[in-house]
Amino acid sequence: MLLHHRLLPRLLLVPSTHTSTLLCPSRLPRRLSLSPRFYALPHLAAPQTVDHSDDEGAPQGEGQIKLPLDHLFVPPGATMDAGDQEAVSARVLKGSNIVLGPYARGDAQVVNADFVKSSVRPDDCPRDGLPEFALVGRSNVGKSSLLNSLVRRKRLALTSKKPGKTQCINHFKVNDSWYLVDLPGYGYASAPQEARTNWDEFTRNYFLSRENLVSVFLLIDASIPAKKIDLDYASWLGQNKVPMTLVFTKCDKRKKKKNGGRKPEENVETFQGLIREYFEAAPPWIMTSSVTNQGRDEILLHMSQLRNYWLKH
Repeated sequence: MLLHHRLLPRLLLVPSTHTSTLLCPSRLPRRLSLSPRFYALPHLAAPQTVDHSDDEGAPQGEGQIKLPLDHLFVPPGATMDAGDQEAVSARVLKGSNIVLGPYARGDAQVVNADFVKSSVRPDDCPRDGLPEFALVGRSNVGKSSLLNSLVRRKRLALTSKKPGKTQCINHFKVNDSWYLVDLPGYGYASAPQEARTNWDEFTRNYFLSRENLVSVFLLIDASIPAKKIDLDYASWLGQNKVPMTLVFTKCDKRKKKKNGGRKPEENVETFQGLIREYFEAAPPWIMTSSVTNQGRDEILLHMSQLRNYWLKH
């Protein structure tokens, strides 16, 4: 049984002032089904929160995100005692809304990782059926840097100062048992129109046809305000029942207020507020930095519990 229809939060179809910005009325999705046990603690009182103010990598007094408990992502197989706030807080991964469940085991760390192949069509991708996680985001969001951070290799995935370098579906086998998949970035205006169209087509075909895709990790640049194209992409994944995790990158960049910049955690909160207009249950999200390796171990634990549940079911 595939995980696709079990981890996905349901989309809200209520009227919203953001609807015209993100979704055309003619394309509003049907209400998606989700087993009640995967709701994000729906009966907890809103004032209860989880405090991330002591997250590593954040300067003193910064990095604080207080989460209502009903905004947490409870992974498949996890059970929660809504009355024990302290126990819930202890199980939330740092810098995220993800609760650590029983399927996060000792296989989270990367022992070895190797490039396998590049494909220009989903049909050309590896056919061994191993679970895989796809990384996608706007060009220059830091996909290759995050991938290198996860596997603790500086140049497994080549990085470039020039956006738009990833033009294929690139598979990297991890621990000889699962894949990280680096997908082409979107929103790179300087690429030829034909190339942008081709990337968009084969990437979306990959999402819709890849049966062993456990989750898409949608990368969002937290050093800048929310972009419409990122919200559109998240909405498209939701409409098409593709499970996703929001990964906020560049969380080490803290622009000074006097220069008009906003803190990464402020941009994260803003993005979450916009996303909640369309998702009934909170999608999983996590803050990262490829410079400080913030969020690296937490992402691997999250992947572990999703992967182990997928393998069992």
